[in-house]
Amino acid sequence: MAIRYTCRHCETEIGTLPFESAKETILLLQEMDQGEEERFLTCEKDGEFTVRCICEQCEQSLQRFPNYYTLNRWLQ
Repeated sequence: MAIRYTCRHCETEIGTLPFESAKETILLLQEMDQGEEERFLTCEKDGEFTVRCICEQCEQSLQRFPNYYTLNRWLQ
């Protein structure tokens, strides 16, 4: 299993971390049950987890153009 990090704006894969321990799996599942985190943490069909965060390029764009925060999807 692995934890995959992708940008929630441009869908770029930022990185992947392998994990095998049951403790890590339980902690991730607990995070998924807390409501707000469900938007950012998903469990894929293959058992891997995807964390939706923000890449450096999108973060810089949001800093330059803060009105993008009001848009659901600002990259086409």
